[in-house]
Amino acid sequence: MKLLRNEKYRGYTPILDETLDPDNQVKGDYKEGYYIGVEVPEDDPQAEKPFCGPNLWPSADLLPGWRETMEQYHREALGVAKALARIIALALDLDADFFDKQEMLGEPIATLRLLYYEGNISNLAKGVYGAGAHSDYGLLTLLATDDVVGLQICKDKDAQLQIWEFVAPLRGALIVNLGDMLERWSNCIFRSTLHRVVLNGQARYSVAYFVEPNHDCLVECLPSCHSEANPPKFPPITCGAYMVKRYKDTHANLSTYKKHET
Repeated sequence: MKLLRNEKYRGYTPILDETLDPDNQVKGDYKEGYYIGVEVPEDDPQAEKPFCGPNLWPSADLLPGWRETMEQYHREALGVAKALARIIALALDLDADFFDKQEMLGEPIATLRLLYYEGNISNLAKGVYGAGAHSDYGLLTLLATDDVVGLQICKDKDAQLQIWEFVAPLRGALIVNLGDMLERWSNCIFRSTLHRVVLNGQARYSVAYFVEPNHDCLVECLPSCHSEANPPKFPPITCGAYMVKRYKDTHANLSTYKKHET
């Protein structure tokens, strides 16, 4: 709690701090996590923007080498994400480096999150989830998990009767979730992945790497993805403005966490 997340969403997030599916959840997500963003020095002008600034790091005496390991993972995961973004760009009839331009992924709001789900048992009828149903906010997410089953996806999120399927964990592999920004950019050619976590009583760990573009990047329907018969379905919005709104909708007030703990 000494490293509790700050207004830039860096640091520790307690159990029940997030509510990803408020229509169906009673309290919040039964998970705790740690946010690590792109390191931006406090005296850098970029640090004045939302989601930009220095990270909160535990003492090196407490966890020697941990910061260096996290920063290396951050760098290498971003490289993987950019490679995937090139494939997505080609699929949308764009230049391969479309998303890898300076104004898009040059200074991304990329966030590494370490997640721990304690050994609860989800009760869907009572609104108890490891993580409520949601789609990720940005371009894409890279997810590494342990061997414990828990992640579920819904392939047709607009169906009246949603069908949920477990995603089998595969050690050494990354699960790729497409995000809401990609859905906006592609005018729904690519759909964001609706997913949730259902717990079976076993503790569960995962590492999620969320990739959003630059704070000032304008997310608007791509020319190749709309026509007179298929007009843009979403208005243009900057990445920063979109992210601020989504995060505010997701994070419960910490007094809720303290109340339940008490």
